[in-house]
Amino acid sequence: MSNHTEFLTSVERDQSSPNVRPKDAATLILIDRSGALPQVLLGRRHHSHKFLPGKFVFPGGRVEPADRVMAATATLDPQMDLQLTRSVKRPSRVLARALTLAAVRETFEETGLLLGTQSAVGGTIADGPWAQYLRSGFQPDLRKIHFIGRAITPPGRPKRFDTRFFTADANTIVHRVDGVIGVDSELVELVWVPIADAKQLDLPAITTVMLAELEARVAAGLGHDLPVPFYRMQHGRFTRVLL
Repeated sequence: MSNHTEFLTSVERDQSSPNVRPKDAATLILIDRSGALPQVLLGRRHHSHKFLPGKFVFPGGRVEPADRVMAATATLDPQMDLQLTRSVKRPSRVLARALTLAAVRETFEETGLLLGTQSAVGGTIADGPWAQYLRSGFQPDLRKIHFIGRAITPPGRPKRFDTRFFTADANTIVHRVDGVIGVDSELVELVWVPIADAKQLDLPAITTVMLAELEARVAAGLGHDLPVPFYRMQHGRFTRVLL
């Protein structure tokens, strides 16, 4: 069974909540290509979570209002900017940028790993979702982040997300805050594993799909000009189109 078909027929479907509107969300896949086999970073969710308990996932979450106004040291790649605004009801470069920043922020919040460049930010830093990140002395850098996929949770699920999947090389990690991962945290452990081995872990179906997309993209050179797959349900059927 192909990864695509597995996603479409997944037993994870729950048809009890037909009118839930998907929320914009972003996920970041960190990949380490320094060895013979590329490795990806996955975190195991706490077993007490109602959403995907015990599953291995990429760090990520919903877009926050602060992501729309957060400063960054560079703009998005033009092709990536274009792909992020396709098939969106209200296309906006602000949303495209906010999605990318949300992936950086959520990765920091859930793993303690920080991507960015050193910042000269001074004075008092206001409280908010970016406060701890900024106190570390860095600012987001969007130049080395790649957009590799998009998927909307099917109708009927109690929680639905319109998720954009991004990737960045592990060498973009510039700082780490300890104490984020633990038995009482959202992620109880982090693992770096080769992509083939990662597919054998307890993953949500869409995570398996995106691992295959990442593998193909890395083999193709991981360029910004590569097409981006978009998975969703339309007229009762699952589709995969390229952005």
